[in-house]
Amino acid sequence: MRDSSRLSRRAALGLAAAVPLAAASPSYAATTIGGERLGRTGVQVRGASGLPKRLTARAWLVADHESGEVLASYNAHKRLAPASTLKMLFADTVLKKFERTEKHKVTDADLAGIPAGSSLVGVKPGITYTVEQLWQGVFLRSGNDAVHVLSHMNGGVPETVAQMQAKAQDLQALDTHVVSPDGFDHKGQLSSAYDLTLFARHGLADADFRGYCSTKTADFPAGGKKTFQIQNTDRLLTGAWGVETYDGLIGVKNGYTSNAGNTFTGAATRDGRTLLVTVMHPKSGGSGVYQETAQLLDWGFKNAAKAQPVGTLVDPLSEGGASAAATQKAAKSAKAAAGAPAAADGSSWGPAGGAAGAALLLAGGAWALRNRRRKAAGGAVDDEVDDMADGRHRR
Repeated sequence: MRDSSRLSRRAALGLAAAVPLAAASPSYAATTIGGERLGRTGVQVRGASGLPKRLTARAWLVADHESGEVLASYNAHKRLAPASTLKMLFADTVLKKFERTEKHKVTDADLAGIPAGSSLVGVKPGITYTVEQLWQGVFLRSGNDAVHVLSHMNGGVPETVAQMQAKAQDLQALDTHVVSPDGFDHKGQLSSAYDLTLFARHGLADADFRGYCSTKTADFPAGGKKTFQIQNTDRLLTGAWGVETYDGLIGVKNGYTSNAGNTFTGAATRDGRTLLVTVMHPKSGGSGVYQETAQLLDWGFKNAAKAQPVGTLVDPLSEGGASAAATQKAAKSAKAAAGAPAAADGSSWGPAGGAAGAALLLAGGAWALRNRRRKAAGGAVDDEVDDMADGRHRR
């Protein structure tokens, strides 16, 4: 549990960011999660310059892990397909349900319903795995087979999806609509750079999450006493495919599908400061998502001391975070005290508002289908092992 005084300071920052900016830009809702400015399109930065010039991502965000301050962003709340970065929310939801040493013998039913073209770690029916090994399969190889086994252990895929959606609501990740626990392409499965950064920040507070996402290699059961080595697919961590490892990198999670493109949330620590960067859907394939992440991390470490926050990563409701409705009420009161007309009800969901938006989300994500209708995911490949670097889909 984080320090409560720190929580209140971050909540205050979010409110402070929302109120004065609302008057300057009335076209944006005062209660956009994290501050009004994060609801704007385009680059948001204050007090610092020199952002990388050739960023091609459709959305990105740079934030300080400790304070939650958002140092710069681009389309922070733009809803995009998350691919396997959604597994961070899966871990936030399920990781503490089972002890690392608990064992489970996999059945055919545990592996039923895995989408064709999924990335797999190689879980086989009839083999007994520890929970730790299954989580290594999730974090290192982004194995949808490991995700489905853990989901069945957790009561089934539908139950796990419902729990993930409830967790997203608690984290105030209101751009996120969960359809499957593995992040594979499905109609209406969406998230945002802001939400993915929330998932990473929350997860990194847990020692197990942090340990798994920073593990480079592990031995995975192959049956009997045999094992095979698995390697983390995070190229900034391992240096695979010619990508230079990033000094101080912690993790966190990469993602790729042929329909969604590349996504990545990374965290790194230098000189006692930890930064979070999320990059979604850059135009360049292969290692482009890692290169743009590294550029934004470099910028963040160089400019963190002088950059003025453009918003904040809000705290979970269960940890004292102010709800969208409470922030909206405070913003209206502040505007009324200043003699300005109160803004119409709104949140990062738009007119639906925070509570109503969450209800819509839980009801099935109609908002997502209205805002982003995608073709059926036929032929999609979820391949974070050797994504488009060599032009081939594997696994």
